[in-house]
Amino acid sequence: MAKFTQTVEVFQNYLNGEWKDSTSGQVMDSVNPANQNETIGRIQSSTTEEVEEAIQSATEAKVGWRKIGPYQRGQLLASVANELEKNVDDIAETLTKEMGKTLPEAIGETQRGIAILRYYAAEGMRKEGEVIPASDKEALMFTKRTPLGVVGIITPWNFPVAIPIWKIAPALVYGNTVVFKPASESAVTAAKVVRCFEHAGLPKGVLNFITGKGSIVGDALINSKKLNGITFTGSESTGKLVAKAASANGVKYQLEMGGKNPVIVLDDADLQSAVQGILSGAFKSTGQKCTATSRVIVQEGIYEELKNLLLEETKKITIGDGMNSTIWMGPCASESQLNTVLEYIQIGQEEGATLLFGGQRLTEKEYANGFYVEPAIFEDVTSTMRIAQEEIFGPVIALIKVKSVEEAIDIANDTEFGLSASLYTSNIGSALSFIDDIEAGLVRVNAESAGVELQAPFGGMKASSTGTREQGEAAKEFYTAIKTVLIRN
Repeated sequence: MAKFTQTVEVFQNYLNGEWKDSTSGQVMDSVNPANQNETIGRIQSSTTEEVEEAIQSATEAKVGWRKIGPYQRGQLLASVANELEKNVDDIAETLTKEMGKTLPEAIGETQRGIAILRYYAAEGMRKEGEVIPASDKEALMFTKRTPLGVVGIITPWNFPVAIPIWKIAPALVYGNTVVFKPASESAVTAAKVVRCFEHAGLPKGVLNFITGKGSIVGDALINSKKLNGITFTGSESTGKLVAKAASANGVKYQLEMGGKNPVIVLDDADLQSAVQGILSGAFKSTGQKCTATSRVIVQEGIYEELKNLLLEETKKITIGDGMNSTIWMGPCASESQLNTVLEYIQIGQEEGATLLFGGQRLTEKEYANGFYVEPAIFEDVTSTMRIAQEEIFGPVIALIKVKSVEEAIDIANDTEFGLSASLYTSNIGSALSFIDDIEAGLVRVNAESAGVELQAPFGGMKASSTGTREQGEAAKEFYTAIKTVLIRN
């Protein structure tokens, strides 16, 4: 009997309107975290010279793209949305197989990408400036927006459809050209998204796609003096490198980094609603969201009841391959991320926290070849512990008991991050105090911490974000500069 051989597609770089192999002659495997024996695709291991080629292509295309005009650019984005819609099933399945999140989550993310494209397509028909009264009554004074020029885009592996699109779409509609480097762990999904831009008829050089090691491709992009802007989503440590290099080179930058997001549950909260919000916020996408719930700060009067409800519901979570419709939580996205999660679970125990449930790696039977871990719940956690301070990026939550809403907010703020925060209460006064006093860019009342509306500004405070907000109309502030014009007859 002939032995079955898996056919693995090799995905090229997209430079100046052409798909090209890297001159390095090397490729990198992207494997399925649910089954590391399955290779989803191969991507190029590119060189610094190819980064230069991508930037040069974008530079040559920027004048022509700007002159097309916002309405026409918006119409092209609408065409990209149509292409993405035609390919929802394939891209979502690739996302699940490459990154590990469940298929319903992957479909939802891809549909969100379509919605983002259509939102920014409409930006091509919205105002781009305003008339301002001049002190000279014979003069006309107004503002208009002008694109930055060439924008570098670096995205993480956890949302390989939504995050690239929410950066690329506004960059393009506001008249910029783009060099896009995705995280290698989910670059096959990203390549399929780029194909949708190609098939929609985007002019050559307007969007350039390049893959490879962060130490080579990422560093070359970060350190380029030829960019006019760079937007990055990823770890705080890499974000600091981006900021340092961009500042030295006079490049405008925007950073979205980590979170250590708290959920506060007060005595008067709807506990069933709070538990469902905590579960979804903490464990959906295997906790691999920058807005994921990480700390659960609970008023002492309902602490035991909430803890028991949370344990009861967590034990019902089904873990496995995200392509299986019965599965609620998939694997960690990579072996490296699994090891990070397991290391923090060990750290929590060594620090004196009590592991109430989970935290074990699953290796038997259907779990043998995947990066699976049980969701973990700790109690007896103090605010000084590393598991209460450092971003884990996995399905781990720390329960912290408090006496009052004031103490809860103090503990919630006791971290270097300030991305998302949530409060469950039926008291409007407590809600208003929370809204005013919490140090977070995304503030949610009676809703989970991990929720982002595409039409609203997205970003955090403190170490979570640097620069202007993403998404919605706020994206315009990063991708354009304001010209103030005065005309006198």
